[in-house]
Amino acid sequence: MHKRTLVKAGVATAILALAPLSGIAQQAPYNLIDGKPFEGTRLNILSVVTPQFDGLMLRDGEFTELTGIETEWTFIPFASLQEKINAEGIAATGTFDVVNYLDSWGPPNAHWLMPIDDLMARDGISMDRYPAAFARSAQFEGKTLGFPLRAHPQVLFYRKDLIPDPPASWEEIAAMGETWTHDDISPIALYYNNDGNRQALFIWLNFLWGAGEDVFNEDGSAGWTTEPALKATEDYVALLTEHGVANPNSVAFVEQDARQSFMQGKSAMVPGWWWFYSAFKNPETSTLTQDQIGFVGMPSYSGTTKTYAISMPFAISEYSENKDAAWEFLKWLSNPEMDKANAIIREVAGKPIVNNVVTHISSLTDEDVNAANDNIQNAAWESLKQSDIMPQIPEWPEVGDILSAAIAEAAAGGDTRQLMLDAAEQANRVLRRAGRIE
Repeated sequence: MHKRTLVKAGVATAILALAPLSGIAQQAPYNLIDGKPFEGTRLNILSVVTPQFDGLMLRDGEFTELTGIETEWTFIPFASLQEKINAEGIAATGTFDVVNYLDSWGPPNAHWLMPIDDLMARDGISMDRYPAAFARSAQFEGKTLGFPLRAHPQVLFYRKDLIPDPPASWEEIAAMGETWTHDDISPIALYYNNDGNRQALFIWLNFLWGAGEDVFNEDGSAGWTTEPALKATEDYVALLTEHGVANPNSVAFVEQDARQSFMQGKSAMVPGWWWFYSAFKNPETSTLTQDQIGFVGMPSYSGTTKTYAISMPFAISEYSENKDAAWEFLKWLSNPEMDKANAIIREVAGKPIVNNVVTHISSLTDEDVNAANDNIQNAAWESLKQSDIMPQIPEWPEVGDILSAAIAEAAAGGDTRQLMLDAAEQANRVLRRAGRIE
């Protein structure tokens, strides 16, 4: 865990150039309230560790300059964040005014995350500024819980020097096992490990949706037992167990391991989030050169491309004693000018920032943002037009863990079909207990 409190003398002045502030006395920018009514308030912010949020934290001297509100950020590695969020919800002490969470954790924590729809309406902010999948990821039961400030579409990264024509389908990838000649490099790195964050489902969902199926049936029961769904899961696992195109360590890989396998030159492709690109071309983290790295949209399955999108919204705690000040912070933090600047400016307050993550449609389609990031936003925008999110129900973490465990066991050599049928029975018991199915 990292706590960072900055004295930003001089930083705020430089960052004020991000927006026209000549009229502050008459009209504060970013829909902020004029007159600094919350001056002297100190906000505690819980955030995942990422260069993207480093860039925001290093800019928040501007927020203090505009509002008089001080901030203190606590940064938590992703692997520990869910436990921290759960502990915060149970403690109900309001230690943190603003929290950063993974979208699928939203439903079970929605009782202590403050809806912001009325505040958005008052201040003229619409979730239409985000792609539909990103917007849905920050909502639950018709209420908006926060802003999706870190959000990711999936893309396929590949080695241009090894694969001149990247595969357009998962069927093509499976066939590469018959023709691949680079004995010391696997065609693709996948991640089947049951890691507690359900990463084994990230690529599986592409197969399930490509087959025309969904996680749940219309009656709310487990939807992965239809013949097309079972075949899709078998095909996903067979990339490792039958075709041998997945790196043999993929059974133990989590997302980070697969990413490292690509960066270390041990795998020629990896499907994953677009933010990988910054790390892949960073000589401090990767053995690859930028000229070796290509990216395209995700492959199709069974003739259909439908991808999984994810987000990490920021939300206001219902237990906070500073909700009004926290809302001012969220407005500043989520403004489109900041979104764009954080993907273009490579140094903030003397610290290098390598980030290509944006969440506003205006940034995804912005020429300057794309020029600064080799047009990965254009590719992401295309992917997001046919994307969906994981189910937004409180029981999803438990159901998702059941699914993830079944897929991990299948990748280790188990009977995929039987494991998925058994997982459906377990999941249906959970859903029945919750009253979601009869």
